Amino acid sequence: MAYEELTLLGRNAVIEAFRSGKTIDKLFILDGSQDGPIKTILREAKKQDTQVRFVSREKLDSLSDHGKHQGVVAFAAAFEYAQVEDLLARAEEKGEDPFFILCDEIEDPHNLGAIIRTANLAGAHGVIIPKRRAVGLTGTVAKVSAGALHYTPVARVTNMARTIEQLKEKGMWFACADMAGDLMYRQNLTGPMGLVIGNEGSGVSRLVKEKCDYIVSIPMRGDIDSLNASVAAGILAFEIVRQRMGQ
Repeated sequence: MAYEELTLLGRNAVIEAFRSGKTIDKLFILDGSQDGPIKTILREAKKQDTQVRFVSREKLDSLSDHGKHQGVVAFAAAFEYAQVEDLLARAEEKGEDPFFILCDEIEDPHNLGAIIRTANLAGAHGVIIPKRRAVGLTGTVAKVSAGALHYTPVARVTNMARTIEQLKEKGMWFACADMAGDLMYRQNLTGPMGLVIGNEGSGVSRLVKEKCDYIVSIPMRGDIDSLNASVAAGILAFEIVRQRMGQ
């Protein structure tokens, strides 16, 4: 099965996509453009909180494979996003404590796709990603997820730290992956749990880390000092599974 991220070229195509409710992950506009259609596009983008970048004509040419872009290129999600409430409802329907994986600024589509696949296999009720400074549901993410996106919802939020605060008010606890944390075996990771995985290079951001209840690490005995983000997510997710099964 092929998964394609939809590339939209031209002002009318982008305006109609916004107005039809299509989720636009990224929007690129020719630097200096200020005419009526561009203002309409920017107004629609603001409503959806879409990432907007003003770029050179050369950049637009490369993004559009030299198609007729009229100064506008947009990328729409390969899959529709869920709401955080949908993830909570999914847990309630199954009669289970909520279990979410939160990806804090994951940029590699292969990592995000693998994490979504892991989330499905570990029985997580969904994945949460930020709208900015992170990869969205591209065709590559969908392909790497190996079909998991059909079963595991992904919610996209404006502010990850605030989302954690709101979920904590609903009784959830959060464990943040960090090499400086306590060993995962020594933490109680049962109950309503959110597992936070950070950026491939810089890890979990300071503001998000401060909102977490636990800082957990994976015991490592090799010569290098870190794991790939999706591998770390898999190890920690199945430690949560192990602890839940032992209850």
